Amino acid sequence: MNWKLTGDQPVYQQIMAAIRGAIVRGEFAPGQKFPSVRDLAAQAQVNPNTMQRALTELEREDLLVSGGTSGRSVTRDEAVLRAMREQTLRTLARECAEKFQVFGVAPAQAAQLLLEMEKEE
Repeated sequence: MNWKLTGDQPVYQQIMAAIRGAIVRGEFAPGQKFPSVRDLAAQAQVNPNTMQRALTELEREDLLVSGGTSGRSVTRDEAVLRAMREQTLRTLARECAEKFQVFGVAPAQAAQLLLEMEKEE
């Protein structure tokens, strides 16, 4: 998982975004057991309490499911996963559009540039 944490927003929110991204990319399949708080905190080099907060928030969003003593797993609920993917992509598109606007590039023009990039690859 990609743990590029910066100072521009709370760390637990950045962790949540990284986990959502990992799920969208397929690094964690629906129903897959999730690593422990301590393991993830060590990987991300954050306090376990911060990691616990992020995972608890993801449980509130129904993205992660608590299995009690057996730990957490990714939800199997396809509707939740679809909604999370859509929200993640919309957030990414909004951030991208804001960056393009800084340079005076309209959303339609940005879309055209992205389509051209896709053709080049």
